[in-house]
Formats: sequence, C-alpha cells, structure tokens
Amino acid sequence: MDITSPTTGAATPSASSGNPASAVAEAGTTLNSDFETFLKMLTAQMKNQDPLNPVDSTEFASQLAAFSTVEQQVMTNDLLTGLGQQLGVLGMGQLQGWVGMTARAEMPVVFDGSPVSLTYTALPGADLAQMMVRDSSGSIVQQQGVPIAGGDFVWKGLGEDGTPLPAGTYSISVDSFQGQDVLGSTPVQSQARIIEAQLSGGSTLLVMEGGQRVLAADILGLRHPA
Repeated sequence: MDITSPTTGAATPSASSGNPASAVAEAGTTLNSDFETFLKMLTAQMKNQDPLNPVDSTEFASQLAAFSTVEQQVMTNDLLTGLGQQLGVLGMGQLQGWVGMTARAEMPVVFDGSPVSLTYTALPGADLAQMMVRDSSGSIVQQQGVPIAGGDFVWKGLGEDGTPLPAGTYSISVDSFQGQDVLGSTPVQSQARIIEAQLSGGSTLLVMEGGQRVLAADILGLRHPA
C-alpha cells in the first residue's frame, strides 16, 4: 500500500496573510490534518499487511521521518513568504518619501495642451528614427522623424495637420529603422509627479499625478519639483 500521498498534500504552501505568525499557524493547521490522515493510512497499512511478509519496522520509521522533513519545509516556506511580504511593506514605507517628487520612467504621456519634455533612445545601427504617437484606442495620431542620436525632445502635441491634439493620455514610442527594415520600438521616457505609493501583490506601485501607475523598480530618475 502506498502511503506517500499525504505528503503531497502537505507540500502545497498555504496562502499567507502577510504575518509570519499567522502563516505558521495556518500551516500548522493544515499539517495537523495531513498528519492525522497519514497516521490513519499508516495504521490501515499495518492492519492489512501480509502476515507471511510483514513490512519491516524500519520502513515505518523512514516514512515518519520523511513526513517530518516535509512538515518542517512547508512551515519554513510559509514563514519566508510572510517575511517577504513584510519586507515589501517596509519598502513601501521607505518609498513614501518619494511622494511629491517628480519621477522619470517609461510610461504613457498625459497631454493637457502644453509641450511635454521627453527622453528617448534609438536602437544601435539605426539610420532612421520615427516617433509614433498613439491615442488611448491604439490608433496612430502622429508620426514624425527624430534624430537617431536620441536624447531630450520637446513634444508639442500637434497632429498630422498641425492642430493640437485633444487633451488625454498618449502612448509614445520611437521606431528604429535600418533601410527598409524595422529594428524595433522603444518607449519614450516622460516625467510626472508622484502622488501616492501603493502595495499591490507584494510589489510597490507609484501613482502619478496624471493617473499613470509605475512599479517603483521601473523608476529611472527622481528630482524635487521646480
């Protein structure tokens, strides 16, 4: 009779509430239930073993030792998960000092009619670079050539006919070409003021004044507002 199935259930980590103590408590409840099931199956195995060929007692000891090892590993994993979430909360607390500062990142651009300062790069080997501006529906509303050297660029928010684009959020990228071949596309970097730091799924999100949400790890630069 195979009695290894209870250990399979025990190896599945339970959901952590973010508190290491509660994580261990939840793991303990699950493991106690699995251990009772394990003992019942072990007892059934002993009762139904072949009298002419009984199972060696050392095999039972090995099974108990294996279950104990899995039990300890599961509790350790749950504890580490809880500690990791606590570290995420600590990181968000430290990032609260960023609120009010201006951040630079690859993110959508919020246009209100005023020129927007952007930073972009073209891919190596490119002999032509085109800035592509898309609206919220993904439609291209502007396309213009930019220097392949990259750097800072002031986007005036004008459409193909020279009239200002409607206020809103736009996705801007730079397509790099070598001859007729497209080498790839890179998003531009823009700046916005941080108004909030949030913890979501163990990651820290920064909310910008225009509503953009950017992972803290994706911030490329910070400065105090002018």
